Amino acid sequence: CFAEAATPAYKSYAKQVIKNAQCLANELTKKGYRIVSGGTDNHCFLVDLTPKKITGLEAQEKLESIGITVNKNLLPFDEQSSTVTSGIRLGTAAVTSRGYKEKDMKQIATWIDQALTTEEKLLIGILKREIETYIKTY
Repeated sequence: CFAEAATPAYKSYAKQVIKNAQCLANELTKKGYRIVSGGTDNHCFLVDLTPKKITGLEAQEKLESIGITVNKNLLPFDEQSSTVTSGIRLGTAAVTSRGYKEKDMKQIATWIDQALTTEEKLLIGILKREIETYIKTY
């Protein structure tokens, strides 16, 4: 375990995980999402969904339905219960392990935004198929 972490390949992977997290956070910010603490210096970050009028539980379920895994997460001073929450936590270790880079984070941010801002079941189905096709390329 520690021997692997000392390798140049692992160090490169770890740097890419952080680049991907920063890129994904920046792309979501451009789309009007608020990142708790303003960004990230590591592999994960919290998104405050209050301005988007969606709960963390709703977001988790919608994103799960299209193949994107996130966790509902309480935010500092959250007014929602721990079973509902006002935020979600996103991480980039798994997608980086698949070989995803910053351009892929931009695409993921677009899918997240589309899923969270639509009520159309048809679009959700289209997004799911698009993601299934996309991941086959990695």
